[in-house]
Amino acid sequence: MLEKQFYDQMFAHSFNIPITVEYWDHTQKTYGAGTPSLTIHMKQAIPAKELLKNASLALGEAYMRGDIDVTGGGQFPLQELLTAAYESAGSFMRNKKLMRFIPKQSHTEKKSKADIQAHYDLGNDFYKLWLDDTMTYSCAYFDDWDQDLTAAQQNKVTHILRKLDPQPGRRFLDIGCGWGTLMLTAAMRYHLDVTGITLSKEQYDFVNARIQKLGIEDHARVLLVDYRELTDGPYDYITSIGMFEHVGKENLELYFKDVTKLLAAGGSALIHGITRQQGGATNAWLNKYIFPGGYIPGLSENIDHIIDAGLQISDLEPLRRHYQRTLEHWDENFNAHRNTIQKKFGYEFTRMWDIYLQAAAASFESGNIDVIQYLVTKAPSGTGLPLTRDYIYD
Repeated sequence: MLEKQFYDQMFAHSFNIPITVEYWDHTQKTYGAGTPSLTIHMKQAIPAKELLKNASLALGEAYMRGDIDVTGGGQFPLQELLTAAYESAGSFMRNKKLMRFIPKQSHTEKKSKADIQAHYDLGNDFYKLWLDDTMTYSCAYFDDWDQDLTAAQQNKVTHILRKLDPQPGRRFLDIGCGWGTLMLTAAMRYHLDVTGITLSKEQYDFVNARIQKLGIEDHARVLLVDYRELTDGPYDYITSIGMFEHVGKENLELYFKDVTKLLAAGGSALIHGITRQQGGATNAWLNKYIFPGGYIPGLSENIDHIIDAGLQISDLEPLRRHYQRTLEHWDENFNAHRNTIQKKFGYEFTRMWDIYLQAAAASFESGNIDVIQYLVTKAPSGTGLPLTRDYIYD
């Protein structure tokens, strides 16, 4: 009975839309004003002490087990529900005093390699099922809401490279190169001498095979190495897409200083990553099941590190709604292959990835997190970048 009272209070203050809750004893109750389109099915009670200790971990694990389900609404009911939860919790999420409670995490080179491989070495065949044809696992750049995902990912690569205004024959480094589309486009279309680095053996093998197939070994290479170990700079251009979220709060300062060290005088770097405008944060469920060691930096935190590292900010561009749409494509693709994935990885794994993709989409939709491109340059200030942004779009 006490558990029911706790849930009653929790659901009464958790969402900015009306919802129906069906409890484990088959009773139903509606919360909020209006007619609900979403129903939360509580098949088992989660102990209140677990929710109070860490709500994201307790609720995430309950969803993985199938103790919670969400039905109704549109194509992405879980995303719809979580967006309402994030928006309802906006004032709490913007409390920067919570920063001091972020736990410290190990980010040695050995630990970073293990963390990356735990996520990215699930197998190239797994990612091929739900990524697009370019095998790009980061925010796309959409011309319009209904654009094809592959076209939007190609847009993103072009948009990033155009921002650098690359000149043929110069050296290009991609820190955290993924499956290689960005670095290989830089080599093939812009005729740059490119190096990509990754800690994922699966990605390393995949990119190596692509280089061999394209026959560009003379000006493209991939290294299985930590960015902290790289010593063959300087590079005229550096990109790092979806990377700094993995380095940890303790290493952000070092990460940006290493970018400075590797960047040639007058060179340009495009750093693209998930950022919170409200301040840095971790998530216990994500850290345990999806991104071990992950940390989302705050916007002002990143800017301070960029300036302290001796870099000059040339341009900032938020792409929050683009990442929401990217994740919706991924989740749709994922669920199109749900039976195949479940046969290989199991029931809980499949629900785990579904909630990860929909929760991330909800977080971007609500403004709880953002993704920002930081275009930075290294002194001397005469970098050769044009005076206006027109060159990016010409």
